[in-house]
Amino acid sequence: MFGLGIDYGRIKRRVRACDYLTVAQLFLKDNFLLERPLSFDDIKPRLLGHWGTCHGINVAYANLKAFYQNEYNKNDDFQFILGPGHGFPALQANLFIDGDLLKANPKAKRNLDGIKYICKNFSWPDGFPSHASPMTPGVISEGGELGYALGIAYGAALGHPERNIAVLIGDGEFETATALSSMNLVKLFGTEKNGKVLPILHLNGYKISAPTVYARKSERELMSLIRGFGYTPIVVDGDDTEGFQIALEETRDKAYENPFIIMKTAKGETGPEYVNGKKVEGNFLAHQIPLKEAKTDKEELNILENWLKSYHFEELFNETEGFTL
Repeated sequence: MFGLGIDYGRIKRRVRACDYLTVAQLFLKDNFLLERPLSFDDIKPRLLGHWGTCHGINVAYANLKAFYQNEYNKNDDFQFILGPGHGFPALQANLFIDGDLLKANPKAKRNLDGIKYICKNFSWPDGFPSHASPMTPGVISEGGELGYALGIAYGAALGHPERNIAVLIGDGEFETATALSSMNLVKLFGTEKNGKVLPILHLNGYKISAPTVYARKSERELMSLIRGFGYTPIVVDGDDTEGFQIALEETRDKAYENPFIIMKTAKGETGPEYVNGKKVEGNFLAHQIPLKEAKTDKEELNILENWLKSYHFEELFNETEGFTL
């Protein structure tokens, strides 16, 4: 236990578990704990979903949950709003681990049967959609259209001073007119009658097929833009768990006026670095499915198996004790 009473190692273990479950949802229809070598039969016949933003979602969610559920802040009314709803397997992994999904779906038990259920049925007919949708517990907007998250966050805070709302905004999403227009709403919320909104820009550098505009700006230029709207930018490295928690504590202590966190991670971080000689991690090729031929190509199947093993999920979950995070 350190500093604010938060175990940083536990946050990292949670991120690893959610990253594993994210990848398993995208690819697997069997062999969910890798109890035998991965085979083509274990892979879904149709691979549909988005990987590139997911690690960053897991990092943000894990840090926010740890901060708002520790002994100092556990009574806070905390809400999380996800802008890049196409990163749904990450959100679903978190809802599953916390038991929130179980409250709405009795088949999503926090055991091996539940893992099989969410993985096999992700992006599957009559199962879970590939994007966040109203059928997901707590979701108030469809996840396939970018730009509305910040406006929705301010709307949810309006007239509710007890609420603390963190909103994750993708850097591709930040290019939309709706997101930029919503930045002006901070000027209307400087009153005790409304809740607190904490925007978090997920700066991972790429959108579906190209670099993002804001990742190509200098840090000084980006921070000047954010300051111009009336926020105080705080830059956080997603790998720096302690730094993330310190930044959250500073926003709570009102050390900054209208704080705005810029969280940096690589696109597709913790995934395969190269596939067929092409750079994937830290590139737009990580945005959707980075191993499109894992069902039929032995090399890609081996990459997927090593990718899954890199999270050491056996240290985080077993059939007897369940999750040991």
